[in-house]
Amino acid sequence: MKAKAFDTKVFKRIMFYTKPYKWRFNGVIIWAISLSIFAALRPYLLKQTVDGYIQTEDEKGLLYYIILMGVVLLLEVISQFYFVYWANWLGQDIVRDIRTKLFKHMLSFRMKYFDNAPVGQLVTRSVSDIEAIARIFSQGLFMIISDLMKMVAVLGFMFYMNWSLTWIVIVAMPILVIATRVFQKKMQVAFEEVRTQISNLNTFVQERVTGMKIVQLFNREDIEAEKFSEINAKHNKAWIKTVWYNSIFFPIADIISSLTLAMVVWYGG
Repeated sequence: MKAKAFDTKVFKRIMFYTKPYKWRFNGVIIWAISLSIFAALRPYLLKQTVDGYIQTEDEKGLLYYIILMGVVLLLEVISQFYFVYWANWLGQDIVRDIRTKLFKHMLSFRMKYFDNAPVGQLVTRSVSDIEAIARIFSQGLFMIISDLMKMVAVLGFMFYMNWSLTWIVIVAMPILVIATRVFQKKMQVAFEEVRTQISNLNTFVQERVTGMKIVQLFNREDIEAEKFSEINAKHNKAWIKTVWYNSIFFPIADIISSLTLAMVVWYGG
């Protein structure tokens, strides 16, 4: 069965674990809002400083805006710190709860299940895969929320300053969205392959280390080493594929951004 790019049911199940930490969840959202405001306000203040006080050589007004930008920068740094800290704190607490619940669930399995299920795969599911959930909060969900808020705030300032130039930027956004969507699908398949290979690697190592006496008794060291090399090579190949997609996507995004900037400069004179 092909995995969905975004599974709302899984997302709702994960969000269920945020309920005990509702105040912290809301706090992260508040810090994300403040971060987006300060991040968008700083370039606007810089523009006002250059146009209104540097060109007119108004030293008193220039000093005022420099102090104001310093205050805004300080508030942005504080917001960034608490946003990152609280998001990671929340993610780790949720992972702790999920991992505890998962382990208790595994303890209820029948012995027959453990006879058929590779131990390395169970370890991967309960450690590596669960840790990926923490990244949803530290690097995924809240970062997306923060970036979207920044984008909305920046677009608001851009429309306020020059709506015609802003439309040039907006026209380029669908191209970037399409490129992101294409690479999202490719990256999803690539990372699923990475997870599979990590599971295979853990399973192989766990089984061979546990049965090392048998391996040595039957003089299978070279055979098992060769098998490990094959599995390790597949794991390496899977990771290289993800790196390859990343290496393509970010230059394309930079090219689109550069072309958009060139159009703004050309149109704006």
